[in-house]
Amino acid sequence: TKCESGCVCADGLYENLDGRCVPAEECPCEYGGLAYGKGEQLHTECEICTCTKGKWKCVQKSKCSSTCSLYGEGHITTFDGQRFVFDGNCEYILAMDGCSVNRLVSSFKIVTENVICGKSGVTCSRSISIYLGNLTFILRDETFTISGKNPGVQYNVKKNALHLMFDVIIPGKYNMTLIWNKHMNFFIKISRETQETICGLCGNYNGNMKDDFETRSKYVASNELEFVNSWKENPLCGDVYFVVDPCSKNPYRKAWAEKTCSIINSQVFSACHNKVNRMPYYEACVRDSCGCDIGGDCECMCDAIAVYAMACLDKGICIDWRTPDFCRKF
Repeated sequence: TKCESGCVCADGLYENLDGRCVPAEECPCEYGGLAYGKGEQLHTECEICTCTKGKWKCVQKSKCSSTCSLYGEGHITTFDGQRFVFDGNCEYILAMDGCSVNRLVSSFKIVTENVICGKSGVTCSRSISIYLGNLTFILRDETFTISGKNPGVQYNVKKNALHLMFDVIIPGKYNMTLIWNKHMNFFIKISRETQETICGLCGNYNGNMKDDFETRSKYVASNELEFVNSWKENPLCGDVYFVVDPCSKNPYRKAWAEKTCSIINSQVFSACHNKVNRMPYYEACVRDSCGCDIGGDCECMCDAIAVYAMACLDKGICIDWRTPDFCRKF
């Protein structure tokens, strides 16, 4: 649109990120603020992308996995991407199969037990039970126990400084990776070799988030609380009737929560901002930081930020955000 003085590349050559003129075949590709050379690949959950002439060429994987996230004080993102918050003080079914009307036997069931962790009534996921036929994993108090046996299930347990990870294979049906941060965050990553129906708070995993609020009675609830109440493991627990806003109950904590959670909006995470929408994670961080008012408030805040960091990592962007003075590794 206008002329500018300066150097240009000769015909057929293009300027790369180092300022050198190269042929189109040598052009790099950009992702998350980083440059990738010709032929380099990025692997996401569903695609393999190869850098070709400065553009990403992506191929769908034959097996595509999806992740359900339970984090902080009752935040859930379903397999299909629906988000909601609940404050129920009960055991709830996160995910199970065998949901169809003519199939009542499940090969797996994952249950979360919530306990109150703040004066405003907010709850935190503190205990996870994983039932695989006669094999049971109980995740509680920063450790786990395994009881029973199921020769039809293969599993492997891995540990690092921050997480416990369980790789579970139900041959011919599911490959699952279960990740627990030993506190409030739990992730179910699943790929399936069958079209078996899945149900629970993690939704029905059919690619459509609009019908994720499907109740145990097989109808789509008009609101998330009706949906949540239908998935109580113990019917004697009281129903949830409203969602608490901890910051309105603890306004004196709001400024601190907004200040500490602002790292999500800062330059530290800038490489991820255009890949993962940061606002739901920032709002969840503020909410949880307001709500943890009995103790462990910094732990709640760090857990919430870690969920955004993990979402960035799923997009191939690794953020080094922990420091010795801020959410340090133990």
